[in-house]
Amino acid sequence: MPTILEMKARRADIAAQVQQLAEQEQAGTELTAEQLQQVTELQQEFTMLGNKLARAEAAEQMQAAAAQQVETLNAQGAPPVLLPATPAAPRVKGAAVARMAMALIQAQGNYQLAADIADKGGYGGEVAAALNSATPSAGGVLIPSNLASEVIELLRPKAVVRRMGTRSLPLNNGNLTLPRLKGGAAVGYIGSDTDAPVTGAEFDDLKLSSKKMAALVPISNDLLGHAGISPNVDQVVVDDLTAAIGAREDKAFIRDNGSGNLPKGLRFWVLDGNVFKAPEIKAIDAPALQAIENYLNQLILALEGVDANMVTPGWLMSPRTFRFLEGLKDMKGNKVYPELATGQLKGYPVGRTTQIPNNLGETGDESELYFADFADCFIGEDQSLLIDFSKEATYKDNDGQVISAFQRDQTLIRVIAKHDFGPRHRESIAIGVGIKWGK
Repeated sequence: MPTILEMKARRADIAAQVQQLAEQEQAGTELTAEQLQQVTELQQEFTMLGNKLARAEAAEQMQAAAAQQVETLNAQGAPPVLLPATPAAPRVKGAAVARMAMALIQAQGNYQLAADIADKGGYGGEVAAALNSATPSAGGVLIPSNLASEVIELLRPKAVVRRMGTRSLPLNNGNLTLPRLKGGAAVGYIGSDTDAPVTGAEFDDLKLSSKKMAALVPISNDLLGHAGISPNVDQVVVDDLTAAIGAREDKAFIRDNGSGNLPKGLRFWVLDGNVFKAPEIKAIDAPALQAIENYLNQLILALEGVDANMVTPGWLMSPRTFRFLEGLKDMKGNKVYPELATGQLKGYPVGRTTQIPNNLGETGDESELYFADFADCFIGEDQSLLIDFSKEATYKDNDGQVISAFQRDQTLIRVIAKHDFGPRHRESIAIGVGIKWGK
């Protein structure tokens, strides 16, 4: 018979599934007959578990009320000493996923042993319940959506494309289709005896399909001995997981070309007419400052000139470009763009990321500058994650050096996420290329 914690975990999982289907319907996608039947069955199971849970909790309360106090004495025969309560440590968001990974590592991949470690080691009932219900898979352990959602939520401050206001929608069976208006309708005024103009709206679709992303996260084995004890250990593991996923996401959503199993990023969604060559700046003088100002306006006008929605427009740039513009001064020594100190440029927010390279172009010293309406960009994503581990695997660091996890006394955690990216209207993106500023 399932425990109270297991029943609560299952109810949370059911609620997440129903919420996902409801959000899909709210987004304008009709549910199939099979999905409607699934919703009905999930609601019935949710109600049934609620009744069982109420009876189990009532039985626990009755048992506690009927318990008799036992007088205990210490070794000297004195009354027991009352100790002050210790406040619980603050809960770390995403810790359940980190603890699942650490329990699996300690159990050497044995699911049942990992669940037992989680249960006895104070990892939390939801972690033990998730491991108890896990089934062996070549791809790793499936993290339930109610636990994975916390990690996905934590990506927003770490992944610059998400942070700029890109909208996230669930993938339905690995696919998502969003209709978009391609051509305007004919509208006009008419007299009493004239025909109404024919509406000629043209529609197209943005089609997103699941792409598998794998992020590798090396964890020191010294940390594993403190798993489930210190919230600081949980925080370190969660930070490493989200940083690795966020960095790879940004590379994909900004500059991956859509070939093979890769998503297509902004650089390859943009229309050819919205790509602008940057002016070359040889000396900081009045004409150079005016050229930079005109160039930034040109990127903004590329969107304003086609009546882009401009709901959440913003900039993406490399740290080198940011520092050049932030430090730019006029002939009187005043900063040209002082608002960059608050993360704004010409009234729009700025995102900095090293995923925009500085080694592009024929000379290997060019960068790019992006201006886009991020509310018009969408991430279609699976609401669950897969995790696996290895103590013997090798990986490459940022310098391309091959690292042995065994030699370094590390355990390599692999996180697999499934998602895709695309703009609803390609006209909502403008890109500056050939930027050598600040080199």
